[in-house]
Amino acid sequence: MAQRGKFVKPQHRRISSAQVVAGKKISPNFVRVTIAGDELSSVSPMGFDQWFRMFVPQQGQKKLRLPTNASGFWYAKYKLMPKDVRPVVRNYTIREFRAAGSGLFGGTTEIDIDFTSHGDLGPASAWASSATAGDEVAILDEGLIYNPTPGAEWQLLVGDESALPAIVGILNSAPPDLRAEVFVEIADADDAQHVPVGDKVNIHWLVREDTTARPGALALRTVMEAELPAGPSYAFVAGESQLATSLRRHLVGDRGLPKSDIAFTGYWRHGHASY
Repeated sequence: MAQRGKFVKPQHRRISSAQVVAGKKISPNFVRVTIAGDELSSVSPMGFDQWFRMFVPQQGQKKLRLPTNASGFWYAKYKLMPKDVRPVVRNYTIREFRAAGSGLFGGTTEIDIDFTSHGDLGPASAWASSATAGDEVAILDEGLIYNPTPGAEWQLLVGDESALPAIVGILNSAPPDLRAEVFVEIADADDAQHVPVGDKVNIHWLVREDTTARPGALALRTVMEAELPAGPSYAFVAGESQLATSLRRHLVGDRGLPKSDIAFTGYWRHGHASY
């Protein structure tokens, strides 16, 4: 029997160029940018937490320069580019994919991307906040981190606001009989998004009222103190780096969850302009 892979990788991938077609603020701390273009049709929608590398120009640059379109060696090509022309590269989640012919802004494939701000904006968040129609962008599909363990009777999904698009994507793609406890920490109650789920899914919106608190600390404390279901499970934890690593340590050391049944990802690190 073939060994189960940790992640789910796309069968085909390439650096696909696109343009911004729309951007709007959807809640106090979220901006949604829609990109579109013929080359996005090379992306095969996988649902769940499908993520990608996003390439945007450096601040002040009008032209987006990209590494040679060889997906397996893109990073080596990228590092060979002069620093003053290299694009900014960050990782984001597909919030919604609309195939060519079913879009809201034209006939080409469209992808919605939700960006969250962290106060001291990084270059990608700053780009999203000022993005206008026609701005150049490119993406490289990376597939799924979410890959539930066969036999899991329930799932634990935990994240701060940076993981909200991934968790919403997972819930939107989940089977109707999914049994899950979901904990999402957000900076403002109005950042919560409506997610239609089955009656076995409990979503806990955790509002970080202390503006000086480290993002993710509330989610970590709440899950550590929570009474969780018994039985074989799978955990998906994402967001601020300390949240992901500390919660994994708790789940393994205090809850007895096998490391192989936990997907944990540090999207960003508090105090660093990584977005």
